[in-house]
Amino acid sequence: MKKLLFVLIASFLAIGFAQDLGGRVLLIGSDTTYPPFETVSEDGEIVGFDIDLMNAVCERVNCVAQFQTTAWDGIFAALAAGEFDAVVSGVSITPERDEIVDFSNPYLVVNQAITVRVEDEDLTFEDFKDDGDLILGAQIGTTNANLAEAEFGRDRVQLYDTFPAAILALINGDISGVVIDGTAADAFEQQYAGQVSVNIRGLSADPLGMVVQEGDELVDALNAGLTMIQEDGTLDALISKWFNEE
Repeated sequence: MKKLLFVLIASFLAIGFAQDLGGRVLLIGSDTTYPPFETVSEDGEIVGFDIDLMNAVCERVNCVAQFQTTAWDGIFAALAAGEFDAVVSGVSITPERDEIVDFSNPYLVVNQAITVRVEDEDLTFEDFKDDGDLILGAQIGTTNANLAEAEFGRDRVQLYDTFPAAILALINGDISGVVIDGTAADAFEQQYAGQVSVNIRGLSADPLGMVVQEGDELVDALNAGLTMIQEDGTLDALISKWFNEE
């Protein structure tokens, strides 16, 4: 009995040590143009759901997260080059990406949507499918862009470096809609109240995860931290803080 107890205690301690990163500073690459996941506040601070999420995980596994603004296009190549330790930036988990990076367990599922100008909020998905003159925008290299091209054809999709640029193009009348995650669409709808509206939702569901280099054991500690904040209610509290219901 004593031997069994010793083995159980030793196993528990081993797991605990594996989860403890010893105060390690993690440099996190993130496209900070995507509210409410990550954005730069008026005083120059990077804020958002992913920032709070990563800080909560680090509190559990003893690390310090330092976010670095990074352009979305090329963010995974920068990770592979060792420019940062992880990418936390509302990243959809896809089979194609999973071939070149490792993902944490999913921490949120978002549904894709289409944002339009307020005066066009009666447009339906079928309108976009049937009217070849309606051009849609999306951010380059995203699952949103992939969906837009698959549904409406590449010649009807205008790609932008950031989603704020796509939203501004929508407001200016350069395009008729933006394919975007519903959670981010809600944030832009608030930011540009009376100018844009989220009128089409639920196009597809994307699970989101943290990203590390392929084979990096850091993912084990991130998963341990995610499990802890799920079990103690912190993750639900952060979701309630940052997101409206989709």
